Amino acid sequence: MIELALVMIGGAIGSGLRYGVGLVLPSSLGTFPWSTFVVNVLGSFTLGALVGSSMISASITRPYMLLLGTGLCGGFTTYSAFAIESVLLAQEGQLTSLAIYTTATLVCCSVASLVGVLAPRILSH
Repeated sequence: MIELALVMIGGAIGSGLRYGVGLVLPSSLGTFPWSTFVVNVLGSFTLGALVGSSMISASITRPYMLLLGTGLCGGFTTYSAFAIESVLLAQEGQLTSLAIYTTATLVCCSVASLVGVLAPRILSH
């Protein structure tokens, strides 16, 4: 029951932060969805850093991973918004924006995850 509560608390905080980014970087239909792009890249880095830290330190325990990884990062990032924004860009005929958005999201999130995983190792030396 405690583990579920940790995920829910982290998810609530992550969702609130996600909403806040949407207020700072609002987007409208047919434009590049910056807020979703930014949260997904930041969330990928953050989760990577948590995983990387857990690989070199026992201080990142299961409760911390549930709170911060599953909860916070899960609530903060949003694949569903990425998917629907991609569909809407396609429906609006914004094929160049669609190609840039999907490619940039996949590449940047993957690189951010890798950098996140490697950062704790580099910083600990």
